[in-house]
Amino acid sequence: MTSAADRLAHELLGRLGDKVVTSDRAALAPWLTDWRGRWTGEAAALVQPGSTEEVSTIVAAANEAGVPLVPQGGNTSMVGGATPPEEGGVLLLSLRRMNRIRSLDEHARVAVCESGVVLETLHEAATARGLRFPLTLGSKGSATIGGLVSTNAGGTQVLRFGTMRGLVAGLEAVLPDGSVHDGLSGLKKDNRGFSLDQLLIGAEGTLGVVTAARLKLAVQPADHATALCGLEDPAAALALLQRLEGETDQVEGFELIPHDSLEAGLRHLSMKAPLARAHGHYVLIEATGNGDEPSATLLERLLGEALADGLIADATVAATEAKSAALWRLRDGLSDAEKQVYGLATQHDISVPVEAMPAFLEEVEDKVEARWPGVDVSGYGHLGDGNIHLHVRAMTRGSDDWREGEGVEIERFVHDLVVAHGGSISAEHGIGQMKRDELARLGEPARLHAMRAIKAALDPNGIMNPGKLVP
Repeated sequence: MTSAADRLAHELLGRLGDKVVTSDRAALAPWLTDWRGRWTGEAAALVQPGSTEEVSTIVAAANEAGVPLVPQGGNTSMVGGATPPEEGGVLLLSLRRMNRIRSLDEHARVAVCESGVVLETLHEAATARGLRFPLTLGSKGSATIGGLVSTNAGGTQVLRFGTMRGLVAGLEAVLPDGSVHDGLSGLKKDNRGFSLDQLLIGAEGTLGVVTAARLKLAVQPADHATALCGLEDPAAALALLQRLEGETDQVEGFELIPHDSLEAGLRHLSMKAPLARAHGHYVLIEATGNGDEPSATLLERLLGEALADGLIADATVAATEAKSAALWRLRDGLSDAEKQVYGLATQHDISVPVEAMPAFLEEVEDKVEARWPGVDVSGYGHLGDGNIHLHVRAMTRGSDDWREGEGVEIERFVHDLVVAHGGSISAEHGIGQMKRDELARLGEPARLHAMRAIKAALDPNGIMNPGKLVP
């Protein structure tokens, strides 16, 4: 029996052609499984619009037919946020063909990018104009602008420039009824009520389809410098961060790395240790110059003072661009390195207030390792914005089955501690399908009520990315 999704796919094929619509299994297969390989779903067809008008046609038809759509960009979601459901009955809506940079104005320092533009492509285009888009992450070669907007992505430069929410100056999007919201004018003052732009940022495709974004660019710095410091513990790292923030506004990245994570990265990349001896923790710092004082000189001066005061035990400032790139390659590869070196782990993308981070890390390590003997707890990440990627490694376990047993218990226990410290169970990866039940369990009643009410009002037929984000 032909399903509603099959009938809609056939209808859209007749209206938009085989360049936009395909039911070919070989074409669909790569996009049915998520980035981490944890979820695999099914879809009746892959629709790949090349314009906002085509997106509008597809969404309006899907809404009328009651057929759900699953929007997808680079398929780099860490929480199964762009994977279709197991039972199928949906169309997979890929924005990858909408990959034009519509404009890049070096005077206004803005770029208007379609959703399928790959982050690295925007980086290159901005650099060619003497500018930069100040958000980067490990998947920059495949993550798309639409996905970054829809998950309110962060990365390593949030300390200075904020998340994607702070870098968006306007959006174009197709709402669940097929109507088009055009917010690309970039008005700095606009008090006409609710901001649809801000509502769509971080909504994970559950309220509409982002088709383009007006993005803020920054000037290229006079120079930049990277340093790695060895210190005792997260409390010392926080004290160093606070000292640096009191001295300069030129620090853009401040990454906390425990020794075991660094060791895994060095082994995985076959790199030599950057410092003469091992330390309990490390901090990777990125600073940019403003023309008054070279950033390398700035870091050498400030870190020299911290060393003299006993705040840090050792430090090195990368002497060349190659050494700087190597340090960041080490940091960006930590997740893969830990998987290769230490094996199975439950991975938690969480955040707590910056000032609470040292106490949280100490408590979660002590309590989890005491309650589940044989596991190993370690966290690295963006100390400057309170986001830590906390890994609980299986160590003595030895099979994937533990994720569905102990792993679930551990996840809930960690999340309870996060909430007790005033934090969030999702810092930058989103909720997707992986954390939806946990959001329902731990979310504030007022927030959950508002989310459900907004979803019901904008998407009464429930066609937008079902089973994601909204409990």
